[in-house]
Amino acid sequence: MDEKIASNYQQGFEVSGDFASEDPSKFLDDDGRPKRTGTLVSASAHIITAVIGSGVLALAWATAQLGWVAGPTVLFLFSFVTYYCSCLLASCYRTGDPVTGKRNYTYSEAVRANLGGFKFKICGFIQYFNLTGTTIGYTIAASISMMAIKRSSCFHEKGHDSSCGINGTPFMVLFGAVEILLSQIPNFHEISWLSMVAAVMSFTYSAIGLGLGIAKFADNGKIKGSLGGISVGEVTQTQKIWRSFQAFGAIAFAYSYSTVLIEIQDTIKSPPAEQKTMKRAALISVITTTIFYMLCGCFGYAAFGDHAPGNLLTGFGFYDPFWLVDIANVAIIVHLVGAYQVFAQPIFAFVEKTAREYFPESEFITKDIHIPIPGSKPYKLNLFRLIWRSMFVCMTTMIAMLMPFFEDVVGILGACGFWPLTVYFPIEMYITQKKIPKWSSKWIALQTLSVVCLTISVCAAAGSIVGVINDLKVYKPFKTMH
Repeated sequence: MDEKIASNYQQGFEVSGDFASEDPSKFLDDDGRPKRTGTLVSASAHIITAVIGSGVLALAWATAQLGWVAGPTVLFLFSFVTYYCSCLLASCYRTGDPVTGKRNYTYSEAVRANLGGFKFKICGFIQYFNLTGTTIGYTIAASISMMAIKRSSCFHEKGHDSSCGINGTPFMVLFGAVEILLSQIPNFHEISWLSMVAAVMSFTYSAIGLGLGIAKFADNGKIKGSLGGISVGEVTQTQKIWRSFQAFGAIAFAYSYSTVLIEIQDTIKSPPAEQKTMKRAALISVITTTIFYMLCGCFGYAAFGDHAPGNLLTGFGFYDPFWLVDIANVAIIVHLVGAYQVFAQPIFAFVEKTAREYFPESEFITKDIHIPIPGSKPYKLNLFRLIWRSMFVCMTTMIAMLMPFFEDVVGILGACGFWPLTVYFPIEMYITQKKIPKWSSKWIALQTLSVVCLTISVCAAAGSIVGVINDLKVYKPFKTMH
């Protein structure tokens, strides 16, 4: 909120009778915006909601590639790096003084304020690439869950040994059609209800997956798996290496939330300083999430061993109770319907804002057609929004049809987003913010962490790309899958 609007707020307090004697600072923050009311509890809840999602479904598979020693160790190391870099990023919420400095309302604003315009543009490109990739991954995951529900019904009727082949293309088209409809909701603020429903669904299917893994493990009566993960013989030595790298990407994807950290921090009230509350919230959230992830990954691996499915709830490690598996997959679908919009809306907003700036006179871009709706306010139909958003959904749906490989796509997304967004930019902003001297011991330590994480991300991306290439060799688009 700028100074003029803040001044209007103040004038309102001065002339409004009951509030005439009130101090505007009781209602406005230092930037003139309404008082933030977020707490440690609400910030922790937001982070946990943002982190726990479809990435949890690939953790048992990732643990199976790495084994009982490396699997939990890598999970812990990713959690530590995520927490540490989250603390660095929290320190960059305000530019300059950590208590009174200028606020940055979004991740990209923090990058621009600390690192300048060029790196801001690079950050924006990476963010939008990652968001687009995530919508593709969610289309794949949702269609796989739809197929799993139909196959579950088939297995229940015909027995577990039946082929029950399913063509996933109609399910992707159905998901895309729903997203085209929802994408016509004008802006992010009007889908908050959808986001809340999605959060509840993510906890539902994650909890069911964990519960079924524990039940399967108890039913087996023994711990499956090995210290080194999937053995050479089941796969070749080369495949073992690539799949281990791919597992890094899947774990990285499961921990990704850095791009919304600044936005969450912007909801926190002060005093104490927002960064203090945010660092505590990050610690609580990462510990909670890591415990949950350890349970999901380890119990999934203990239950299925080297044959842990790429998607815990759709790989048919679980057949019964079939109705509970179906509930979990319905929850996945509902979650991904909402999550798709959460990730797509920033792309929509950016493209439409840019189009209006470049073509302010174009009625095709700027004009809204008011369509009356009985019992409600008119719907504002914008032709550019209708066509562009529909084309975006069609594009992501088509790409998903051509490479519907959940664990491969998750690995690529995790690899591409982890180093730049979770590690590199937070470290560079922190160095600039704190004016850490070049070649000092702290500078060297931070740069070493960045280089190590870059190496891991490159390996994870390579492993996931190899996985896609190998899958494409045997995959026939638009055909029945077994």
